[in-house]
Amino acid sequence: MKMQDAHNPLKMLAAVALTSLLALAMTGCTRSDARKISLEKKAPLSAPVPGPEQPGLRIGMGALNTPKEGYLYYRRLKEYLAKELRMPVTLVDRENNAEMNRLLAVGGVDVAFVGAGPYVEGHDRFGLELLVMPLVKGKSAYHSYIIVPKDSTANSLDDLRGKRFAFTEPQSNSGKLVPTYLLARHKETPKSFFGKVSYTYGHDISIASVAKKLVDGAAVNSLIWDYLARTRPELTTKTRIVYVSEPYGIPPMVVKNLNPALRERLLKVLLSMHETPEGKDVLAGMMIDRFVPGNDANYDSIRAIKRWTMGH
Repeated sequence: MKMQDAHNPLKMLAAVALTSLLALAMTGCTRSDARKISLEKKAPLSAPVPGPEQPGLRIGMGALNTPKEGYLYYRRLKEYLAKELRMPVTLVDRENNAEMNRLLAVGGVDVAFVGAGPYVEGHDRFGLELLVMPLVKGKSAYHSYIIVPKDSTANSLDDLRGKRFAFTEPQSNSGKLVPTYLLARHKETPKSFFGKVSYTYGHDISIASVAKKLVDGAAVNSLIWDYLARTRPELTTKTRIVYVSEPYGIPPMVVKNLNPALRERLLKVLLSMHETPEGKDVLAGMMIDRFVPGNDANYDSIRAIKRWTMGH
């Protein structure tokens, strides 16, 4: 088996992936150094789910994709939306995309930032709907990076046979589906190919795990790696990219059974954010150009590799 090696990409301005957040203070190189970068599945948060009787807009976010540095701007986004919509806005945290999709399915939140893979799953399984997509450097796409420690002898996914490898979560496109697809193309599975597989439940945790050599490789969201390359280079410079996937539809903002009138108001506010000084400043902090209307066709390539992988 020989897979195509990747060249290191240009260090472009990247976005905070709009799939999640973590309400913790900025300490160390991961969400919690006190947890010693746990590679085991974390239990769901026990925070109560806001009921439909709660007034205002409930925005769901999980702790998978967003580094701590991005949380400030999600707070600012919440405040901006509350001001523009003239209603209370509540942020609802969850640990992973599976938990967030469950909340969306039962009406626990009105709108949410989710991963590209979970969006496809939610759309096809229970009618999750696109609201907007972030535009990053003129594109509504991102990649899966396969990374290794900087001084690793590995130069491709091939070289990680029998090694320790970190996925983010089972539903992640960039952090699980893409590398699984690459292996399946060569009649391999993660279990047959790697020596040990762990789930970190955070792209930043996966990057830190590689930097600290707790694992020999990981699959991560390009938006997160690129963002940390600008904000925490002491982490990313200890890693090296050995594979860059084809582009996939960017993690979107989604809705489920949102009141049509409120949906239209929210959509209008999001699509015009970049036209106001305050909104433009919030977007700049999140390292995105602007929001654009959702286009489900952007995610067909994810559906295609998911079907192919499940069929082999």
